[in-house]
Amino acid sequence: MTLDPTIAARLERNDAGLVAVVAQERGTGDVLMVAWMDDEALARTLETRKATYYSRSRQQYWVKGETSGHTQYVHEVRLDCDGDTILLVVDQEGAACHTGTHTCFDSDLLLADNLLVADD
Repeated sequence: MTLDPTIAARLERNDAGLVAVVAQERGTGDVLMVAWMDDEALARTLETRKATYYSRSRQQYWVKGETSGHTQYVHEVRLDCDGDTILLVVDQEGAACHTGTHTCFDSDLLLADNLLVADD
């Protein structure tokens, strides 16, 4: 698969040719995970609506949930203003994190506002 040249021209890749990707759950707005894509992974994602990433450690493509069953169906793909981050808005089936949790961002809360809303 080949990425549309107009989209490819807007991407700001790192030295490895990759762009950061944030996966966000459509129904809740939860940030699920961060991964990487190159042009081929983005082209596959746009064509199939299956989140396809590039594994830096294995140096290969992987479709989220292909082996685990924890799939991501892609509803929206957005490029940020600088072209260096992609946002996927997805329906998550099962856990998004490789640890088995729903999101990769649910274990270490470093700062939060604890606001109480009074009942009127």
